[in-house]
Amino acid sequence: MSNVTVKTKYRCPGDMYDISISVCKGRQRALYPKCPVCHYRTEIIAVSSGQEEENGVEPSNPGNNESRKVVELYSTKDKLINRKIFKSYDIRGIYSVELDEYTSEKIGMATAQFLKSIKDDVKNIVVARDVRPSSNSLARSLIKGITKAGIDVIDIGEVATDVTYFAVGHYNYDAGITVTASHNPSEYNGFKLCHEKAMPISFDTGLSEIAEIASQTMLPTYEQPGKVIEKNVLDDYRRHVLNFATNIRPLRVVIDAGNGMAGKMIPIIFEHLPCELIPLFFNLDGTFPNHEPNPLEKKNLRDLREMVRQTRSHLGVAFDGDADRCVFVDENSQVIGCDIITAVIAKELLQKEKGSTIVYDLRSSWVVPEEIRKAGGNPYREMVGHSNIKATMREKNAVFGGELSGHYYFKENYYADSGVIALIEVLNILSRKNVPMSNLIAPLKRYHATGEINFEVEDKDEKIKQIAEHFKDGKVDYLDGITIEYKDWWFNVRKSNTEPLLRLNLEGKTREIMEHRKEQVIDIIQGE
Repeated sequence: MSNVTVKTKYRCPGDMYDISISVCKGRQRALYPKCPVCHYRTEIIAVSSGQEEENGVEPSNPGNNESRKVVELYSTKDKLINRKIFKSYDIRGIYSVELDEYTSEKIGMATAQFLKSIKDDVKNIVVARDVRPSSNSLARSLIKGITKAGIDVIDIGEVATDVTYFAVGHYNYDAGITVTASHNPSEYNGFKLCHEKAMPISFDTGLSEIAEIASQTMLPTYEQPGKVIEKNVLDDYRRHVLNFATNIRPLRVVIDAGNGMAGKMIPIIFEHLPCELIPLFFNLDGTFPNHEPNPLEKKNLRDLREMVRQTRSHLGVAFDGDADRCVFVDENSQVIGCDIITAVIAKELLQKEKGSTIVYDLRSSWVVPEEIRKAGGNPYREMVGHSNIKATMREKNAVFGGELSGHYYFKENYYADSGVIALIEVLNILSRKNVPMSNLIAPLKRYHATGEINFEVEDKDEKIKQIAEHFKDGKVDYLDGITIEYKDWWFNVRKSNTEPLLRLNLEGKTREIMEHRKEQVIDIIQGE
């Protein structure tokens, strides 16, 4: 029987002091209500020293049916949790196939228990939801799981994800969960989680533990279940967002909400701005009847681009389903790269905070670090993913961060992303400069990029090795996948976390260089 190394002391959730292993095991045998949901439980039960336990119960051994009776007191017999829904940065799956109300309740319970294990005196969790058909039901189940674990829920209703971040940061709540699948089609749903101060909970900072607790423990009911407190935070949220606005001119703006949460958020902001708002698909409909709520797909921007053209608007903006991301279109209906917007906003904010750090994801154009340096800032290159960007921003005290995916992060927004605040900042810049958007960005469009290209590859690590060998004369780094840089072009190839895909981003100083090098790299990726 194999030995398992464990700690000698544990913090029992809700206790002020650590307890010994023997006390912990004694509580488990006594069936303490909080034991079934403690993420230390399975580790303790699995400890084996070769001798029989007290009361005639053997130590746990997966191959011994008799020894499993202790574990079975706490295991879920009727239904298993699909571990595949726990992604790198959130929880997401197809509703009723991979994710349902039972799963949601377990996730609520597990999140509460996880928070108790890392922090004393956890009191409340904010819960919000988007407009998907399944979101209301999943939110109710999530709330049920949280309150069963003895934690209060602050229910802020149907709002954008950035409102959850605001509520957690502004009111000093312990955590927040938004029921949403972001830009995915309507049959999907999921959960975005954050700690206190709106710090993200990713797979490496809690989702793996939450998955473990949800998968291996049953649903308890505490003697004192938590309360549900409904709270309207939109007035405070509106004031917070409008604090970013500075002397905005009466611009004409087309906004495509995609039937998602921007249709609720934008009106409460724009009624206090001098802009003329031309709304597209503002009626809330989680079936997304007009197009998928993913603004990174150009096909989903057709209606927006046409409306900008017809109305001769100054700007067009498309939001994703939970309104935390956005993509911009200039007055000529040309789509603007998200890294170009990162450079535009960074330059503006650096005028107010000279010498500050700006964090950007490594897929971004050379333009981004170049413009940050020109403006007197410190560019900091980071791995893809909101948890990476946010953590680095806090560490470096960065004023702003941007990703190629359309996420824009602001220090004064609790280091969280907000599509609405990004829009406000662009309106500030257009108003102050008093030039068309196309003129503003023209000097920044000096390089030529492929955009992200995906390839199905079974052995992703082997393919990256081949790429490294072929381009070993370039400047190589492995911050996220592999990035290789030359004097007139560069590229990054990185693995998808969830699919057998490699993702390529490449940029050249001329279109000819970009096209030639793109073919060269693709030949290697697709070669045997």
